[in-house]
Amino acid sequence: MESNEADNQPDHVKALAEFLIRHYSQHLRSIVLSTDLKLHYPLYIDFAELMDDNPQLSHILFWKPTHYLRNFDQAALWAHKIVLKNLSSGEKGIEKKFIHVRINVSGSPLECPETFPSIGRIRVKHLGILLTLKGTVIRSGAIKMYEGQRMYRCRKCKHEFPVYPELESRNSITLPSFCPSQRSKTCEGTRFDCVDDAVTRHDYQEMKIQESTQVLGVGVIPRSIPVILMDDLVDIVKAGDDVIVTGILTAKWSPDIKDVRCNLDPVLVANHVRRTNELKSDIDIPDDVLLKFKQFWSDFKDTPLKGRNAILRGICPQIFGLFTVKLAVALTLIGGVQHVDASGTKIRGESHFLLVGDPGTGKSQFLKFAAKLSNRSVITTGLGSTSAGLTVTAVKDGGEWMLEAGALVLADGGLCCIDEFDSMREHDRATIHEAMEQQTISVAKAGLVTTLSTRTIVFGATNPKGQYDPDQTLSVNTALSGPLLSRFDIVLVLLDTKNPEWDAVVSSHILYGEQSEKGNSDDNLANIWTFDMLRKYIHFVKGYFRPVLTKEAEKVISSYYQLQRRSATDNAARTTVRMLESLIRLAQAHARLMFRNEVTRLDAIMAILCIESSMTTSAIVDSVGNALHSNFMENPDQEYTKQERLILEKLRSIDEFSDTNFIEGLSR
Repeated sequence: MESNEADNQPDHVKALAEFLIRHYSQHLRSIVLSTDLKLHYPLYIDFAELMDDNPQLSHILFWKPTHYLRNFDQAALWAHKIVLKNLSSGEKGIEKKFIHVRINVSGSPLECPETFPSIGRIRVKHLGILLTLKGTVIRSGAIKMYEGQRMYRCRKCKHEFPVYPELESRNSITLPSFCPSQRSKTCEGTRFDCVDDAVTRHDYQEMKIQESTQVLGVGVIPRSIPVILMDDLVDIVKAGDDVIVTGILTAKWSPDIKDVRCNLDPVLVANHVRRTNELKSDIDIPDDVLLKFKQFWSDFKDTPLKGRNAILRGICPQIFGLFTVKLAVALTLIGGVQHVDASGTKIRGESHFLLVGDPGTGKSQFLKFAAKLSNRSVITTGLGSTSAGLTVTAVKDGGEWMLEAGALVLADGGLCCIDEFDSMREHDRATIHEAMEQQTISVAKAGLVTTLSTRTIVFGATNPKGQYDPDQTLSVNTALSGPLLSRFDIVLVLLDTKNPEWDAVVSSHILYGEQSEKGNSDDNLANIWTFDMLRKYIHFVKGYFRPVLTKEAEKVISSYYQLQRRSATDNAARTTVRMLESLIRLAQAHARLMFRNEVTRLDAIMAILCIESSMTTSAIVDSVGNALHSNFMENPDQEYTKQERLILEKLRSIDEFSDTNFIEGLSR
């Protein structure tokens, strides 16, 4: 490093460079040795580490980030030249033109309400400071070029100085009124020339993030804010991603529209972007809670189904009975194991669930409770809560076409609850098939061609069209096509039929609350399943267990599949390989629910009973019964023994499955 270059650097730039060399020399060394021809290199530093090393420097960086972040980039370039000069003789480095320091505020005192507000609480007091915002990307624009710096020379004293475009005035260049040279004798020059080949350009992209509805109160409208990404930050996130963005809050004039007043719109110029998609399904499970789970199953090892029912009672406890629905909700939220074969073809692990029922049967209550149980969820109606509806749409913003994510994309990796499922837009009906089965949405609109991910569980609810006719198919009763219905693993029909005994039990439950059920739960262990414990349990078993089918379970499932193929008792669209995949997913989900890593015959038979409950006409039992009137049994393990005997007798008529490799491939 030449001494005159060091002398020309301001004191704070020297201090920054010293900090980078002390703590980030390895990162600088990797940048120097990089042979990648990209123009812009990021250097990630922790704000907490800067505070410990130099509190004064961190203080001015927080209060004046617009100026000092540029100096930080300058210090990084200077530091990387020192590292380049000190390389050993056998190493060959390349001098880089642009290094951008990215400030990570995670774990620092900046994670406080004043510097980490929700998007809806942004005010004028936040202008110009280092701000951190959390939200979901709902739009992402095209990548453009942006003029970031232009050098000018004073005609009088020949002093050269940089001029930066003003974002507030739509990136226009404003020259100073007189020469900004810092010489002893003031230069009063007012005419400047642009230095040839001294214009610095950057990659530029705009996106919009919206605060998550999970953290909002009831009736609060989620707010959004535009975010500007530059250089190495462009194109690292897409619509539907959860992000934490650190940057500088500024403002820019809104576009000129006739008869509309021009206002200053807040915008965040990003310095650091962190995707949190990987953390979506992470939930903290303390060791004492895990011990409670193990102790619970240890106490119920002789009556496992009684233990399972104790867990299911915690689902929507305000609704009496409906055992079949609560079991279906649990299996849907837990899901099966995704399988990817050698060619890269994926078989989804997420299950889909549709509730068809008369008004007042509790469909919306189950939707809302399931959304609370999921770590990431979106609730909408068939018409959609935004112009994007359920899938994705192209919108024009400021003369530019952008993609706006719908409910399925925003719920990627979580749960999408769709009420009034039959009232979907025609556009959404055409694309939801791919979203549910292939778990992607292919977009080709307004010149934007891309594929977005929708690895989400779909939980739908709909009313039948008029009076439900048991003699007609489900497709006729719901006005939903057979191929769309076949995407759902479980379809339960809740009919509000007149049953005096059931009405008497339900009315007593509503009038006297939980007093009517106290006699059914004499085990204290069954009372540990509060909402918080249930949520932790579902997330733990979903992330920890990857159940594999045993030979006995494979035989039961394959025999039932053959029986379904032989007896054309239900809609042909459901008696396909897709139904076989649903059986495997439900069996794996039941094994997870039972705290096991292998799928036994019990899990396979419970999956068959769930599929049977989905059908208008059963292939095994003579009468399916109304799911609305299904209640928790006093001795579920004894009742299961009877059901198992009945099912196995029916399946014995099926010959040994001819091609076992077929189902083995699906189960792994």
